Amino acid sequence: MRRSTSFDSSSASADAIQRQARLWLRTLASGDVKPWDAEAFKRWLHASPAHQQAFRDVRRRWDELGPGVAEMLRTNAQAAAFHERTLRVPRHGRRAFLGAAAGVAAAASVAVLYPPAGVWPPFGTWGADFHTAAGEQQALSLAHVNVTLNTQTRIRQQGAGTGMHGIELLAGEAAIDFDGAGRAFTVMAGAGRSTAQMGSFEVRNLKGRVCVTCIAGLVRIEHPAGGAMLQARTQAVYDETSLSGVAAVDPGNVSAWRRGELVFNHTRLGDVLDEINRYRPGKIMLLNDAAAQRPVTGRFVIAALDSALSQLQHNFDLHARSLPGGLLILS
Repeated sequence: MRRSTSFDSSSASADAIQRQARLWLRTLASGDVKPWDAEAFKRWLHASPAHQQAFRDVRRRWDELGPGVAEMLRTNAQAAAFHERTLRVPRHGRRAFLGAAAGVAAAASVAVLYPPAGVWPPFGTWGADFHTAAGEQQALSLAHVNVTLNTQTRIRQQGAGTGMHGIELLAGEAAIDFDGAGRAFTVMAGAGRSTAQMGSFEVRNLKGRVCVTCIAGLVRIEHPAGGAMLQARTQAVYDETSLSGVAAVDPGNVSAWRRGELVFNHTRLGDVLDEINRYRPGKIMLLNDAAAQRPVTGRFVIAALDSALSQLQHNFDLHARSLPGGLLILS
């Protein structure tokens, strides 16, 4: 018999919507999601912006539980064994999962970000016209420009067909290459927008911070805090409230991802691992605060990131442990 989950939220209070969001997160992470569950979830999610915000909130709280739960699994053999059993044993209904949810919070977070068997679309792809998965890059031809999407990137088109005039970069990283001078092309990201008519530029939108790099030509940035004009080999950064000055950069390092490389120059190990996390499935967690602050300088091949991780583990004398759900714990 089909089972499905549905919520009548036409007059639900904020607290009720939060409870519904928590139930949906646990349901999606349970590993026992049927197609009709996924359809019911999508209907609930798109019923109102309040639902979408509530789901983002509860997912963030589950993410914040991850390091603490991972540490418990690393140091508590009984908890780790229970964790593995919950992932291996088939679920027999939603109640069984809800009872075990506290013990598998870290894996649940990964399951939402990387859904099994493609039963529902990854959370980051909702509302996007184009998106890439971890480690994937995609080349698009939009009107008079070529757009290359880096890993875990999602964009929404602004306009359509020959009337295309730009994109909204919802998250991730995109490179814009003009095939000749022509109509202006705009990339909206966060609180600002970047516009050019020729040349090449790149925009990176991660964690509320947007970085715009001009590779060739000119790029104009418009932001509530002011504006900036970028020439080739320069860069500016902005967030919701502020816009930086213009700085000179090495475009070869900025664009290394397009050659299949990651380049770091005295970058915190914690930030290096955050970047590597964008390119591989699962999740790397560093539980050594002192090591997280140590600088890394190097050039890593994206197709061989496991080798890069082994090198970092050796260089910083870290202990590594793999857990179900693609979790890699470094301590």
